[in-house]
Amino acid sequence: MENSEPVFYYQGSLEDEYVADCLAEIRNLGLDPLILDAQGDLDAQFRGRQAMIDIGGRSSREIIDAGQEVRLWQILGTGLDHADVGYMLSKGIRVAHTPGFTSARGLSETAMMFILMLTRKFAEAEANFFDSVFYEPCGRTLNELTLGIIGFGASGRQLARRAKPFGMRIEAIDILPLEGDIADDIRPDFFGTPDDMDDVVARADFVSLHLHLTPETTHIMNAQRLGLMKPTAGLINVARGALVDEDALAAALLDGSLGGAGIDVFANEPADVSRPEYQLPNMIVMPHTSGQTDDTIRNRCAIVADNVRRVATGEDILNEVDASMGLGKF
Repeated sequence: MENSEPVFYYQGSLEDEYVADCLAEIRNLGLDPLILDAQGDLDAQFRGRQAMIDIGGRSSREIIDAGQEVRLWQILGTGLDHADVGYMLSKGIRVAHTPGFTSARGLSETAMMFILMLTRKFAEAEANFFDSVFYEPCGRTLNELTLGIIGFGASGRQLARRAKPFGMRIEAIDILPLEGDIADDIRPDFFGTPDDMDDVVARADFVSLHLHLTPETTHIMNAQRLGLMKPTAGLINVARGALVDEDALAAALLDGSLGGAGIDVFANEPADVSRPEYQLPNMIVMPHTSGQTDDTIRNRCAIVADNVRRVATGEDILNEVDASMGLGKF
């Protein structure tokens, strides 16, 4: 007998604030999910269940195999680099995710915050306050500084919307052409293809990454590209850690050939907090929380709840994933 209520799974602790808030919002939307015990009888837990809600998409193949009656594998998250999408699809399961617009405001606000913190030398200023050193350091205003946005999707556009009122010049790179009717408050001063990326990186006072992680985008900011950046420039990454060659970034920061960095995502998480670059005042770090906001939770959970109901009623699901998604070249 089919059960319209979904299974809910998270690889870590359900007491994590973001996960607990997601679960509470899903319940507020009228669903009563079964919390999957990965160590228990998987077949019994999945029996009769049509939908799986998988935070982050990190389910093992053992879990996927147990979902024999599942018709929808709903990933609560945007990135697919942790999800075994091909295997899910090979089992005849339809897969959906919560796309970039759901977290775009949170990501862009954090990127803007990093830019402001770096230009105002926040870490140095805070240390001076506690050392009773006043009136130092001297910061930079953003007016007429150039922001290079690499990946002009939802979060990149939200960042442009926030940076333009500060007087920043926006230069954007994307694989897709810019539509002609794009709103003025996000329209870049320059828009180019990946072939123009090196030129944009070299001109920018800040480079902010807004890309999916694919084999082609892994280490897209490598030693060569970091070397193109101005010695006063800053690198911002709120997307995926492995977009950046972290060793190359460390070398550039430690030898003073790069002005600073604001980083919320890391190739391996939790990151090794003992790395020397993380101790620098011009390195602002956060524990992968830029997209974890009340707005993101509401947006994502609304999609999840809608899709669970859609699969129960036989309607088309939203934001369906196919085998090619995330594999396009950049």
